[in-house]
Amino acid sequence: MAVSPSPPPPYDRRLVGWLSLGQLITWGSVFYTFALLMEPVERELGLSRAQSSLAFSLALLAEGFMAWPVGRWIDRGHERAVMAGGSLLIAAGLLLHSVVHSAAGFYAAWLLLGAALAATLYTPAFAVVTRRFPLDFRRAIITLTFLGGLASTVFIPLDAWLIAQFGWRHALWVLAAVHLLLCAPLHASILRHAPKRSIGVPLAGAVAARRPVGHYLRSAPFLLIGVFTVLLMAVTAALPPHMVSLLRGAGLSETWAIAVPAAIGIVQVFGRALLYFFEHHFDLHLANRLIPCLIPIGLATLLAGAGHPAAALAFVLFYGMGNGMLTIVKGTAIAQYVNREHVATLNGALGLPSAIARALAPLMLGLLWTPAGGYTAGLWILLAASLVAVLALLAAQRRRVR
Repeated sequence: MAVSPSPPPPYDRRLVGWLSLGQLITWGSVFYTFALLMEPVERELGLSRAQSSLAFSLALLAEGFMAWPVGRWIDRGHERAVMAGGSLLIAAGLLLHSVVHSAAGFYAAWLLLGAALAATLYTPAFAVVTRRFPLDFRRAIITLTFLGGLASTVFIPLDAWLIAQFGWRHALWVLAAVHLLLCAPLHASILRHAPKRSIGVPLAGAVAARRPVGHYLRSAPFLLIGVFTVLLMAVTAALPPHMVSLLRGAGLSETWAIAVPAAIGIVQVFGRALLYFFEHHFDLHLANRLIPCLIPIGLATLLAGAGHPAAALAFVLFYGMGNGMLTIVKGTAIAQYVNREHVATLNGALGLPSAIARALAPLMLGLLWTPAGGYTAGLWILLAASLVAVLALLAAQRRRVR
Protein backbone atom coordinates (compact mmCIF):
# COMPACT_ATOMS: atom_id res chain seq x y z
CA MET A 1 0.00 0.00 0.00
CA ALA A 2 1.44 3.35 -1.03
CA VAL A 3 2.02 5.85 1.73
CA SER A 4 1.70 9.51 1.00
CA PRO A 5 4.97 11.34 1.65
CA SER A 6 5.09 14.10 4.23
CA PRO A 7 4.37 17.55 2.82
CA PRO A 8 7.44 19.46 1.67
CA PRO A 9 8.79 22.33 3.78
CA PRO A 10 7.77 25.87 2.82
CA TYR A 11 9.83 27.76 0.27
CA ASP A 12 12.75 29.45 2.06
CA ARG A 13 13.49 32.81 0.43
CA ARG A 14 16.35 33.49 2.82
CA LEU A 15 18.21 30.31 1.89
CA VAL A 16 17.69 30.90 -1.82
CA GLY A 17 18.78 34.52 -1.49
CA TRP A 18 22.06 33.67 0.24
CA LEU A 19 22.74 30.88 -2.25
CA SER A 20 22.23 33.47 -5.01
CA LEU A 21 24.90 35.71 -3.50
CA GLY A 22 27.34 32.81 -3.53
CA GLN A 23 26.58 32.26 -7.21
CA LEU A 24 27.23 35.93 -8.04
CA ILE A 25 30.64 35.83 -6.39
CA THR A 26 31.71 32.43 -7.73
CA TRP A 27 30.75 33.06 -11.35
CA GLY A 28 32.21 36.55 -11.33
CA SER A 29 35.48 35.89 -9.51
CA VAL A 30 36.45 32.72 -11.38
CA PHE A 31 34.52 32.05 -14.60
CA TYR A 32 34.39 35.61 -15.94
CA THR A 33 37.74 36.67 -14.51
CA PHE A 34 39.66 34.41 -16.91
CA ALA A 35 38.88 36.67 -19.89
CA LEU A 36 40.66 39.58 -18.19
CA LEU A 37 43.58 37.46 -16.96
CA MET A 38 44.26 35.91 -20.36
CA GLU A 39 46.31 38.67 -21.97
CA PRO A 40 48.44 39.75 -18.95
CA VAL A 41 49.22 36.11 -18.13
CA GLU A 42 50.17 35.47 -21.77
CA ARG A 43 52.59 38.40 -21.69
CA GLU A 44 54.21 37.44 -18.40
CA LEU A 45 54.45 33.68 -18.98
CA GLY A 46 55.15 33.88 -22.73
CA LEU A 47 52.11 31.85 -23.78
CA SER A 48 50.26 31.78 -27.08
CA ARG A 49 46.50 32.25 -27.28
CA ALA A 50 45.96 28.50 -27.74
CA GLN A 51 48.20 27.72 -24.74
CA SER A 52 46.37 30.15 -22.46
CA SER A 53 42.97 28.90 -23.66
CA LEU A 54 44.03 25.38 -22.67
CA ALA A 55 43.99 26.38 -18.98
CA PHE A 56 40.30 27.26 -19.14
CA SER A 57 39.59 24.04 -21.02
CA LEU A 58 41.38 22.03 -18.33
CA ALA A 59 39.27 23.74 -15.68
CA LEU A 60 36.07 22.78 -17.48
CA LEU A 61 37.33 19.22 -17.87
CA ALA A 62 38.10 18.96 -14.15
CA GLU A 63 34.66 20.34 -13.36
CA GLY A 64 33.10 17.63 -15.53
CA PHE A 65 35.10 14.81 -13.97
CA MET A 66 33.89 15.90 -10.53
CA ALA A 67 30.23 16.39 -11.53
CA TRP A 68 29.23 12.73 -11.05
CA PRO A 69 30.67 12.26 -7.52
CA VAL A 70 29.40 15.72 -6.51
CA GLY A 71 25.91 14.80 -7.70
CA ARG A 72 26.00 11.51 -5.79
CA TRP A 73 27.18 13.27 -2.62
CA ILE A 74 24.37 15.83 -2.86
CA ASP A 75 21.72 13.15 -3.48
CA ARG A 76 23.00 11.45 -0.30
CA GLY A 77 22.54 14.63 1.76
CA HIS A 78 26.08 16.05 1.87
CA GLU A 79 25.33 19.37 0.18
CA ARG A 80 26.75 21.49 3.02
CA ALA A 81 30.17 19.82 2.94
CA VAL A 82 30.20 19.90 -0.87
CA MET A 83 29.51 23.63 -1.32
CA ALA A 84 31.47 24.92 1.69
CA GLY A 85 34.44 22.74 0.77
CA GLY A 86 34.22 23.93 -2.82
CA SER A 87 34.49 27.55 -1.72
CA LEU A 88 37.63 26.74 0.27
CA LEU A 89 39.14 25.04 -2.78
CA ILE A 90 38.41 28.12 -4.90
CA ALA A 91 40.30 30.29 -2.41
CA ALA A 92 43.24 27.86 -2.57
CA GLY A 93 43.15 27.80 -6.38
CA LEU A 94 43.15 31.59 -6.68
CA LEU A 95 46.08 31.86 -4.28
CA LEU A 96 47.98 29.21 -6.25
CA HIS A 97 47.23 31.13 -9.47
CA SER A 98 48.69 34.30 -7.95
CA VAL A 99 52.14 32.73 -7.53
CA VAL A 100 52.51 30.82 -10.82
CA HIS A 101 55.59 31.45 -12.96
CA SER A 102 55.22 28.68 -15.53
CA ALA A 103 52.61 27.16 -17.82
CA ALA A 104 52.55 24.02 -15.65
CA GLY A 105 51.67 26.04 -12.55
CA PHE A 106 49.05 27.98 -14.52
CA TYR A 107 47.41 24.74 -15.64
CA ALA A 108 47.56 23.23 -12.14
CA ALA A 109 45.79 26.26 -10.67
CA TRP A 110 42.95 26.01 -13.18
CA LEU A 111 42.60 22.25 -12.71
CA LEU A 112 42.06 22.91 -9.00
CA LEU A 113 39.65 25.76 -9.72
CA GLY A 114 37.69 23.58 -12.13
CA ALA A 115 37.25 20.84 -9.54
CA ALA A 116 36.07 23.45 -7.04
CA LEU A 117 33.56 24.91 -9.52
CA ALA A 118 31.85 21.50 -9.79
CA ALA A 119 30.88 21.92 -6.12
CA THR A 120 29.86 25.58 -6.18
CA LEU A 121 28.27 26.69 -9.47
CA TYR A 122 24.69 26.35 -10.71
CA THR A 123 24.51 22.55 -11.00
CA PRO A 124 24.97 21.79 -7.27
CA ALA A 125 22.93 24.83 -6.24
CA PHE A 126 20.06 23.80 -8.54
CA ALA A 127 20.18 20.28 -7.12
CA VAL A 128 20.00 21.65 -3.58
CA VAL A 129 16.82 23.67 -4.19
CA THR A 130 15.22 20.92 -6.31
CA ARG A 131 15.68 18.45 -3.46
CA ARG A 132 14.54 20.87 -0.75
CA PHE A 133 11.63 22.51 -2.59
CA PRO A 134 10.21 19.94 -5.05
CA LEU A 135 7.05 21.97 -5.63
CA ASP A 136 8.84 25.31 -6.07
CA PHE A 137 12.18 24.33 -7.55
CA ARG A 138 11.65 26.26 -10.80
CA ARG A 139 10.92 29.48 -8.91
CA ALA A 140 13.99 28.87 -6.73
CA ILE A 141 16.20 28.30 -9.79
CA ILE A 142 14.96 31.49 -11.48
CA THR A 143 15.70 33.41 -8.28
CA LEU A 144 19.17 31.87 -8.01
CA THR A 145 19.99 33.03 -11.50
CA PHE A 146 19.01 36.66 -10.85
CA LEU A 147 22.18 37.48 -8.94
CA GLY A 148 24.24 34.90 -10.81
CA GLY A 149 23.31 36.67 -14.03
CA LEU A 150 24.82 39.90 -12.76
CA ALA A 151 28.22 38.27 -12.27
CA SER A 152 29.72 39.59 -15.50
CA THR A 153 28.19 43.04 -14.98
CA VAL A 154 29.67 43.34 -11.49
CA PHE A 155 32.96 41.49 -11.81
CA ILE A 156 34.26 42.34 -15.28
CA PRO A 157 34.58 46.06 -14.43
CA LEU A 158 35.62 45.22 -10.84
CA ASP A 159 38.31 42.76 -11.94
CA ALA A 160 39.54 45.18 -14.60
CA TRP A 161 39.90 47.85 -11.91
CA LEU A 162 41.65 45.48 -9.47
CA ILE A 163 44.11 44.35 -12.14
CA ALA A 164 44.81 47.95 -13.19
CA GLN A 165 45.32 49.11 -9.60
CA PHE A 166 47.18 46.19 -8.02
CA GLY A 167 48.31 43.91 -10.86
CA TRP A 168 46.76 40.56 -11.65
CA ARG A 169 48.59 38.66 -8.90
CA HIS A 170 47.42 40.89 -6.05
CA ALA A 171 43.93 41.09 -7.58
CA LEU A 172 43.71 37.32 -7.14
CA TRP A 173 44.57 37.72 -3.45
CA VAL A 174 41.52 39.94 -3.01
CA LEU A 175 39.24 37.44 -4.76
CA ALA A 176 40.62 34.53 -2.72
CA ALA A 177 39.92 36.43 0.50
CA VAL A 178 36.28 36.90 -0.53
CA HIS A 179 35.81 33.14 -0.92
CA LEU A 180 37.65 32.32 2.28
CA LEU A 181 35.90 34.90 4.46
CA LEU A 182 32.46 35.07 2.88
CA CYS A 183 31.47 32.19 0.57
CA ALA A 184 32.78 29.26 2.65
CA PRO A 185 31.15 30.43 5.93
CA LEU A 186 27.98 31.30 4.01
CA HIS A 187 27.53 27.81 2.57
CA ALA A 188 28.44 26.18 5.88
CA SER A 189 25.80 28.25 7.68
CA ILE A 190 22.77 28.10 5.39
CA LEU A 191 23.00 24.48 4.23
CA ARG A 192 22.49 22.81 7.58
CA HIS A 193 19.92 20.04 8.02
CA ALA A 194 20.05 18.80 4.45
CA PRO A 195 17.48 16.10 3.59
CA LYS A 196 18.96 12.65 3.09
CA ARG A 197 16.63 12.11 0.16
CA SER A 198 14.48 14.37 -2.01
CA ILE A 199 11.47 15.37 0.08
CA GLY A 200 7.85 15.99 -0.68
CA VAL A 201 7.70 13.92 -3.92
CA PRO A 202 4.04 13.83 -5.01
CA LEU A 203 2.35 10.44 -4.66
CA ALA A 204 1.72 10.22 -8.40
CA GLY A 205 5.47 10.04 -8.92
CA ALA A 206 6.17 7.54 -6.18
CA VAL A 207 6.37 4.51 -8.45
CA ALA A 208 8.65 6.26 -10.92
CA ALA A 209 10.83 7.58 -8.11
CA ARG A 210 11.58 4.04 -6.91
CA ARG A 211 13.15 3.07 -10.22
CA PRO A 212 16.96 2.90 -10.16
CA VAL A 213 18.93 5.71 -11.66
CA GLY A 214 20.14 3.40 -14.45
CA HIS A 215 16.60 3.25 -15.84
CA TYR A 216 16.63 6.99 -16.47
CA LEU A 217 20.20 7.06 -17.76
CA ARG A 218 19.08 4.81 -20.64
CA SER A 219 15.85 6.68 -21.44
CA ALA A 220 15.41 8.60 -24.70
CA PRO A 221 14.44 11.89 -22.98
CA PHE A 222 17.62 11.84 -20.88
CA LEU A 223 19.84 11.11 -23.89
CA LEU A 224 18.21 13.86 -25.97
CA ILE A 225 18.50 16.36 -23.12
CA GLY A 226 22.12 15.28 -22.91
CA VAL A 227 22.66 16.29 -26.54
CA PHE A 228 20.89 19.59 -25.92
CA THR A 229 22.87 20.33 -22.75
CA VAL A 230 26.28 19.26 -24.06
CA LEU A 231 26.07 21.32 -27.26
CA LEU A 232 24.76 24.49 -25.67
CA MET A 233 27.17 24.20 -22.75
CA ALA A 234 29.94 24.09 -25.35
CA VAL A 235 28.61 27.15 -27.15
CA THR A 236 28.17 29.23 -24.00
CA ALA A 237 31.53 28.09 -22.59
CA ALA A 238 33.46 28.93 -25.75
CA LEU A 239 32.56 32.61 -25.85
CA PRO A 240 33.27 34.09 -22.36
CA PRO A 241 37.07 33.56 -22.25
CA HIS A 242 37.40 35.01 -25.76
CA MET A 243 34.69 37.67 -25.54
CA VAL A 244 36.87 40.72 -24.88
CA SER A 245 39.47 39.71 -27.47
CA LEU A 246 36.75 38.78 -29.97
CA LEU A 247 35.16 42.21 -29.76
CA ARG A 248 38.51 43.98 -29.92
CA GLY A 249 39.41 41.99 -33.02
CA ALA A 250 36.04 42.81 -34.57
CA GLY A 251 37.03 46.48 -34.60
CA LEU A 252 35.19 47.71 -31.51
CA SER A 253 36.87 50.26 -29.30
CA GLU A 254 38.23 49.33 -25.88
CA THR A 255 35.17 50.88 -24.25
CA TRP A 256 32.81 48.74 -26.33
CA ALA A 257 34.93 45.60 -25.80
CA ILE A 258 34.49 45.95 -22.02
CA ALA A 259 30.93 47.30 -22.04
CA VAL A 260 29.36 44.65 -24.31
CA PRO A 261 30.24 41.55 -22.22
CA ALA A 262 29.45 43.49 -19.05
CA ALA A 263 26.01 44.40 -20.43
CA ILE A 264 25.22 40.75 -21.15
CA GLY A 265 24.73 40.20 -17.43
CA ILE A 266 22.07 42.90 -17.22
CA VAL A 267 20.22 41.47 -20.22
CA GLN A 268 20.42 37.97 -18.71
CA VAL A 269 18.76 39.18 -15.54
CA PHE A 270 16.09 41.01 -17.56
CA GLY A 271 15.26 37.77 -19.40
CA ARG A 272 15.05 35.84 -16.13
CA ALA A 273 12.81 38.53 -14.65
CA LEU A 274 10.44 38.08 -17.58
CA LEU A 275 10.24 34.38 -16.79
CA TYR A 276 9.76 34.98 -13.07
CA PHE A 277 6.86 37.40 -13.45
CA PHE A 278 5.16 36.17 -16.61
CA GLU A 279 5.82 32.44 -17.00
CA HIS A 280 2.42 31.60 -15.49
CA HIS A 281 0.72 33.41 -18.37
CA PHE A 282 2.09 31.18 -21.15
CA ASP A 283 2.78 27.52 -21.75
CA LEU A 284 5.91 26.39 -19.91
CA HIS A 285 6.93 23.86 -22.55
CA LEU A 286 6.44 26.37 -25.36
CA ALA A 287 8.76 28.75 -23.52
CA ASN A 288 11.33 25.95 -23.17
CA ARG A 289 11.19 25.46 -26.94
CA LEU A 290 11.53 29.13 -27.87
CA ILE A 291 14.20 30.26 -25.40
CA PRO A 292 17.12 28.23 -26.86
CA CYS A 293 16.40 29.71 -30.32
CA LEU A 294 17.72 33.07 -29.09
CA ILE A 295 21.28 31.70 -28.97
CA PRO A 296 21.63 30.96 -32.72
CA ILE A 297 19.81 34.22 -33.50
CA GLY A 298 22.40 36.13 -31.45
CA LEU A 299 25.33 34.37 -33.09
CA ALA A 300 23.89 34.96 -36.56
CA THR A 301 23.51 38.66 -35.76
CA LEU A 302 27.13 38.90 -34.61
CA LEU A 303 28.35 37.19 -37.78
CA ALA A 304 26.20 39.33 -40.06
CA GLY A 305 27.36 42.64 -38.62
CA ALA A 306 30.82 41.95 -37.21
CA GLY A 307 32.62 45.11 -36.16
CA HIS A 308 29.55 47.35 -36.06
CA PRO A 309 28.37 48.62 -32.65
CA ALA A 310 24.70 48.10 -33.64
CA ALA A 311 25.37 44.43 -34.36
CA ALA A 312 27.17 44.12 -31.02
CA LEU A 313 24.14 45.58 -29.23
CA ALA A 314 21.79 43.20 -31.08
CA PHE A 315 24.06 40.32 -30.08
CA VAL A 316 23.85 41.45 -26.45
CA LEU A 317 20.06 41.50 -26.65
CA PHE A 318 19.50 38.09 -28.26
CA TYR A 319 22.43 36.14 -26.86
CA GLY A 320 22.17 37.74 -23.40
CA MET A 321 18.45 37.07 -22.99
CA GLY A 322 18.80 33.58 -24.47
CA ASN A 323 21.76 32.68 -22.28
CA GLY A 324 20.03 34.05 -19.20
CA MET A 325 16.81 32.09 -19.68
CA LEU A 326 18.62 29.06 -21.11
CA THR A 327 20.25 28.50 -17.72
CA ILE A 328 16.78 27.93 -16.27
CA VAL A 329 15.74 25.60 -19.11
CA LYS A 330 18.89 23.50 -18.66
CA GLY A 331 18.59 23.56 -14.88
CA THR A 332 15.01 22.28 -14.86
CA ALA A 333 14.93 20.00 -17.92
CA ILE A 334 15.95 16.82 -16.09
CA ALA A 335 13.41 17.38 -13.31
CA GLN A 336 10.62 18.28 -15.76
CA TYR A 337 11.16 15.67 -18.47
CA VAL A 338 13.03 12.80 -16.77
CA ASN A 339 12.98 12.48 -12.93
CA ARG A 340 13.29 14.61 -9.77
CA GLU A 341 14.34 11.93 -7.27
CA HIS A 342 17.77 11.44 -8.87
CA VAL A 343 18.16 14.96 -10.25
CA ALA A 344 21.66 15.62 -8.85
CA THR A 345 23.00 12.25 -10.03
CA LEU A 346 21.40 12.55 -13.49
CA ASN A 347 22.77 16.05 -13.97
CA GLY A 348 26.11 14.79 -12.70
CA ALA A 349 26.09 12.06 -15.35
CA LEU A 350 26.09 14.80 -17.99
CA GLY A 351 29.11 16.40 -16.35
CA LEU A 352 31.86 14.54 -18.18
CA PRO A 353 30.45 14.78 -21.73
CA SER A 354 29.57 18.42 -21.06
CA ALA A 355 33.07 19.01 -19.74
CA ILE A 356 34.70 17.49 -22.80
CA ALA A 357 32.60 19.69 -25.07
CA ARG A 358 33.17 22.76 -22.89
CA ALA A 359 36.89 22.03 -22.66
CA LEU A 360 37.25 21.66 -26.42
CA ALA A 361 35.12 24.66 -27.32
CA PRO A 362 37.35 27.47 -25.93
CA LEU A 363 40.41 25.65 -27.24
CA MET A 364 38.78 25.22 -30.65
CA LEU A 365 37.95 28.91 -30.78
CA GLY A 366 41.55 29.75 -29.89
CA LEU A 367 42.98 27.38 -32.50
CA LEU A 368 40.64 28.63 -35.24
CA TRP A 369 41.53 32.25 -34.55
CA THR A 370 43.70 33.83 -37.24
CA PRO A 371 45.10 37.36 -37.54
CA ALA A 372 43.25 37.87 -40.80
CA GLY A 373 39.92 36.17 -40.13
CA GLY A 374 39.67 36.52 -36.38
CA TYR A 375 37.01 34.28 -34.83
CA THR A 376 34.67 34.03 -37.86
CA ALA A 377 35.19 30.30 -38.61
CA GLY A 378 34.69 29.35 -34.98
CA LEU A 379 31.50 31.37 -34.72
CA TRP A 380 29.99 29.53 -37.70
CA ILE A 381 30.66 26.19 -35.96
CA LEU A 382 29.03 27.44 -32.76
CA LEU A 383 25.99 28.55 -34.75
CA ALA A 384 25.56 25.07 -36.28
CA ALA A 385 25.93 23.37 -32.89
CA SER A 386 23.28 25.59 -31.32
CA LEU A 387 20.78 24.72 -34.04
CA VAL A 388 21.27 20.97 -33.49
CA ALA A 389 20.78 21.49 -29.74
CA VAL A 390 17.42 23.21 -30.28
CA LEU A 391 16.18 20.24 -32.32
CA ALA A 392 17.31 17.77 -29.62
CA LEU A 393 15.28 19.56 -26.94
CA LEU A 394 12.18 19.51 -29.14
CA ALA A 395 12.53 15.72 -29.50
CA ALA A 396 13.07 15.27 -25.74
CA GLN A 397 9.86 17.13 -24.95
CA ARG A 398 7.87 14.84 -27.22
CA ARG A 399 9.30 11.71 -25.56
CA ARG A 400 9.41 12.89 -21.94
CA VAL A 401 8.89 10.45 -19.06
CA ARG A 402 5.29 10.75 -17.89
